[in-house]
Order: sequence, then C-alpha cells, then structure tokens
Amino acid sequence: MAKHKLARFAENETFGNLFQHTNYDRLNVPFPLKGKWGSEYFHNDNPITVELGCGKGDYTIALAKRYPNRNFIGVDRKGARLWRGCKDALEGEMSNVAFLRINIDNIGYYFAQGEVSEIWVTFPDPQPKSERRRLVSPRFVGFYRQVLPERGGVLNLKTDSRMLYEYVRETAPVEHWEMLEDVEDVYAQGTNPLLTEVQTFYEKMWLSEGRTISYIRMKI
Repeated sequence: MAKHKLARFAENETFGNLFQHTNYDRLNVPFPLKGKWGSEYFHNDNPITVELGCGKGDYTIALAKRYPNRNFIGVDRKGARLWRGCKDALEGEMSNVAFLRINIDNIGYYFAQGEVSEIWVTFPDPQPKSERRRLVSPRFVGFYRQVLPERGGVLNLKTDSRMLYEYVRETAPVEHWEMLEDVEDVYAQGTNPLLTEVQTFYEKMWLSEGRTISYIRMKI
C-alpha cells in the first residue's frame, strides 16, 4: 500500500493541473497564480467554483462536465486522493479543472479576494467534538471570506450528518448567513437534479446505507 501511494505521489509531481503546498514558500513568497487563475491558468474570465475536501475529485469533475463555462478547483490535503481527480481531468482533456493540495485554513494564500465566486463543501467530517474544526463553522467561513466576493459569496453544503445540518441551520441566523436554499432530504423532496445526479464516492456509499442527504445553500 505504501509503495502504491509513493508511486502516486511521484506522478502527482508531473501533473500540470495540480498545485501542492510543498512546492511553495507560503511564509515568504506570494503564490504565483493568486489573483491570476483566470488569466494565467484557465485563460478565460469564467467564474471559479472551489470544492473543499474534494477527495478523489468526483464531484469537481462532474460539476466541470456539467458547466463547461465555469472553472472548478478541487481542494484536499491528501495527495493520494487527488491523484485520481487529476488523472481523470487530464485523460478527459478538461481545461476547466485544477486541483490544490493544501490545508483549507491557508486558502487565502492561494486566491485573491473575490477570485472565487462559489464554494462547495461535500460530505465533510462533521467533527462532533470540535466545532472549530467543522468546515462550515464561523472560523472556517472567516477563511472563505478572504477569497469570496465581499458581498454575495455563496457556500453550498451537502451532508449525510443530521447534526451538521442542524448546526448550520442554527448558526446561520446568529452569524447573519442568508439561507438561499434549505433541503432536508434531497432525494425525497424532488429538488434540483444537480443535487441528485451528481454524487460523490461517499454519497453513493451513504445512500446504500439508507442515510438521508441534506443540502444548504447560503450567502455568507
């Protein structure tokens, strides 16, 4: 297994669509694409959507296929997982996809204010014992505000955790997050096909176990 991972890590270094924190001096040197993702990587001015904790990138890839006039960047800290998404995007010759291997709390180093128009958080660890580690906590939303528009940044959450779903619903009014859409059970309520037709690896697994999938879209 270790040898398998090492091979993937080595191949990751050859991918032109993957940017890894290990290759940049975050403390002393600006990230070269910060504020320039559109002009210097995607070569267009289309909106950029970021998926946080993207794992193998299946949701990022699916969204990019569905919306070719938008750019998508999958973010995760696990290089072995990102290898799959990078490989699929390259083999599919997808020019509107990139991946970042970083810690999410450093996201402000990699994007300029307003450079990201929308964020997806798909099936994050609900962190039942640590609010500050939840990817939809006020702490993390503070990081996202560094890269979203000052007014109108959108955050999407898709989760199988009832606890996390209720946590966001309770936290939103306190933090003045504007709820745009609140769907308790996306498969029972006949919602936007985007929420049912695009599925992550984990979502398929949770559905096979009979779990309820919830969705929240909000302006932060």
